[in-house]
Amino acid sequence: MNPAVKPPDQVFIVGCGDIGTRVARLWLAEDVPVTGLARHGDRLTAADIPAYPADLDDPTTLTDLPVEQALIYYFAPPPPRGQNDPRMTRFLQAVDQQGRRPARMVYISTSGVYGDRQGGIVTEQAEPNPQVDRARRRYAAEQTLREWGQKHAVPVIVLRVGGIYGPGRLPIKRLREQVPMIHEALAPQTNRIHAADLAAICVAAARRGTPGAIYNVSDGNDSNMTQYFNTVADFLGLPRPPLIDMDAARQTLSEGMLSYLGESRRMDTSRLRKELGIELQYPTLQIGLEATCQHDRDEVRETSRRRGL
Repeated sequence: MNPAVKPPDQVFIVGCGDIGTRVARLWLAEDVPVTGLARHGDRLTAADIPAYPADLDDPTTLTDLPVEQALIYYFAPPPPRGQNDPRMTRFLQAVDQQGRRPARMVYISTSGVYGDRQGGIVTEQAEPNPQVDRARRRYAAEQTLREWGQKHAVPVIVLRVGGIYGPGRLPIKRLREQVPMIHEALAPQTNRIHAADLAAICVAAARRGTPGAIYNVSDGNDSNMTQYFNTVADFLGLPRPPLIDMDAARQTLSEGMLSYLGESRRMDTSRLRKELGIELQYPTLQIGLEATCQHDRDEVRETSRRRGL
């Protein structure tokens, strides 16, 4: 396990949604001041997190950023189109204009930067090969941030994260509508992490992450996409999705889902566990569902009762 750095003077979270709010609460519990950048600050105010309202698409709003010697988490997604992330560029330009330097930056990227590995195991040393634009945007943001960090001597840590699940993140609508899924024998290998474990990993990365390092993030369990939907359906008490072959999938499923079905990989998380000393609270999907998603299940049951199902 790497030695821990001293606690940050302050934390600034860019893109303070579900994961950002979870991370903020962990630092606030240690009496570290936290500010969250969000387009609309109402949600942060309701969560007792000081808000910095700003729009990453409007550089005129990115003034007086609280970045001096701050630990910065960058969780904001790229724009929905293109192969680059101009939002990351605008944010770093705004930091440059202020002439202030953060103490450290942590960026959430995606396992999609590895592309299709045909179910093989992927370590952080694997050459990135993003094959769809959503992954190309994330990889472009990684490169932009890491180059900026090297230029300004700011430690940057990148987390390449698999699918995130947890309360409010389950595919309830899809399962209710009985959207098909491919047969399990055809389903790609996938990687998942509970939202609470991801938040804890974000804190550990700031404390113990090696400057310049990349960490694969998942719970380390082998599974595939069809298993995921079946497990969630069983937990919620909903019918499992009907199964189809790939020819039917190409005629039925969305372009976005087809892009996920076209990639299969298993991420090696040895570095995460060794350097950050991670012990997952929810090491399997079933444990995570049973421990944290009871409210989702209760809502599904109540809705079904009202509909007479």
